[in-house]
Amino acid sequence: MIESTRKWLKRNRTTFAVGAGVLGAGYIAGQYVLSKVAETRQRMAEDRVAKENLRRRFQQNQEDCTITVLALLPTATENIVDALPVEQITQDLQRKRAMRLGRSAGRSDGAAPAPSSGPSSVTEDDGKSLASLQTDSYVHASQTTASSGEGEGHGASPLTKSKAQLWNDLKITSITRSFTLLYTLSLLTLLTRIQLNLLGRRNYLSSVVSLASHSPQDPTISLENRDDDGAEQSWGNDFETNRKFLTFSWWLLHRGWRDVKERVEAAVKTVFGPLNPKEDILLEKLSELILDVRRRVEGATPEERRSHKWLPYLLPPHGKEETVLRESGILKSYPHTQSSSVPVPPSSSTQTPFQPSSPSPSSPLRRLLDETSDLVDSPPFTRILTLLLDTTFSHLADYQIRTDAYHLPNPSAVPWVQDVPEPDPGLAKAKLANILVVMTRQAHAIGNGVPNRYAQAIEGVKELEAFAAVIYSSHFEFEALEGNGLEGYQEMQGRERRGDEKEEEHGPAGAATSIFDGVWGKITGR
Repeated sequence: MIESTRKWLKRNRTTFAVGAGVLGAGYIAGQYVLSKVAETRQRMAEDRVAKENLRRRFQQNQEDCTITVLALLPTATENIVDALPVEQITQDLQRKRAMRLGRSAGRSDGAAPAPSSGPSSVTEDDGKSLASLQTDSYVHASQTTASSGEGEGHGASPLTKSKAQLWNDLKITSITRSFTLLYTLSLLTLLTRIQLNLLGRRNYLSSVVSLASHSPQDPTISLENRDDDGAEQSWGNDFETNRKFLTFSWWLLHRGWRDVKERVEAAVKTVFGPLNPKEDILLEKLSELILDVRRRVEGATPEERRSHKWLPYLLPPHGKEETVLRESGILKSYPHTQSSSVPVPPSSSTQTPFQPSSPSPSSPLRRLLDETSDLVDSPPFTRILTLLLDTTFSHLADYQIRTDAYHLPNPSAVPWVQDVPEPDPGLAKAKLANILVVMTRQAHAIGNGVPNRYAQAIEGVKELEAFAAVIYSSHFEFEALEGNGLEGYQEMQGRERRGDEKEEEHGPAGAATSIFDGVWGKITGR
């Protein structure tokens, strides 16, 4: 029995060997497949968590941009309101009207007046318009002080102007102020998006590099101070560099808006100058006039709009960075000379103004400023700015002026009842004086409105978030990190800054749109 069993096993040992090999190979293959499936699931879960983290960071960054714009906008509004004192001109008109009424009352003490109906109606219309301008607008404290000072000292100078001259000043000033605030709001929104998304991208990459620097075999949390290696500062986690970079919005808030105002004011004088404040204007004609002003400011053709440079309005010229940092309060004192510890003013002949503290070409601040300049000079910036201006001007003309001056229904409101005929917007008329009242009131709504409807309208522009997504997701080439480390990334960043803008300017017009849609979908998951 045992001998027969041994012979049987000997005859079938090959079969048993093959079977055992097949079973072993199947087991090993099964374990390999299961391990790969588990690895794939883990990688997918990590990717999902990473994408969710990136999306959450991006959305939070956009909310921070909105809050920052609303916090900075009152500063520019105060400067613009002080430079374009509509309320002060209104007070001058009221004083001139009061003086005229007082003189006419003094002359009519001895004789019964017999005024004609024409002048009385004109005077009544002027009084209503001035009352509307005075009650619907907010007088700034500095304007009240200035107007009272003029009344005590040299108050005769504004009263030497005729009523027509004062009305013309009121017309140009009120329109210029509203339009300047719209341009400033749009430019400030774009500048803030660029700044915070550049810093948000660098902070995100800093966290990625920090996590990647830990060994997978060492799960412990290290509390060692590694600030001396400079890696985090190279990736934008330097608080002082970030603070200085964000400070450069000071240029638009205190200097750039002046250039915007001068350009807008010249266009407004050309377009609205010949109009009489008592003239009736069709809504369609008003839209054409506003569009004409925009053409003169931004450019009449797409080529002119792309060639127009907005960078001087947003950032200081190269070499004046220290001026911005000092004027904003970041730098508290003047640079010291080598032979003395006494601060030397910038105007001193002992040194070249501002050059010693100008950011070096290799500094993180200089790289941030250069990248911001490249983005501002790129065609997508002009395209997004045009869309923002379309939205804000449409909200002013098609909603506020339409409903308040022309008394037409809101286009987005519930349709009228069929029994009631809806008025034809093409035939609606309104006096320019009434339109000025609405613009004066809306100027304060643009700069200090709570909630700010114009900022909310800007938030609804899809391309703005797409533009931010392009900035936030650029330079996410982790292959460069794995191959060359931080030095490879910095070299790649400089190469892209030098070449991408030129390639983008000469590329097809639809390239920006495809980039927006693709990157925005990856970031937001939409």
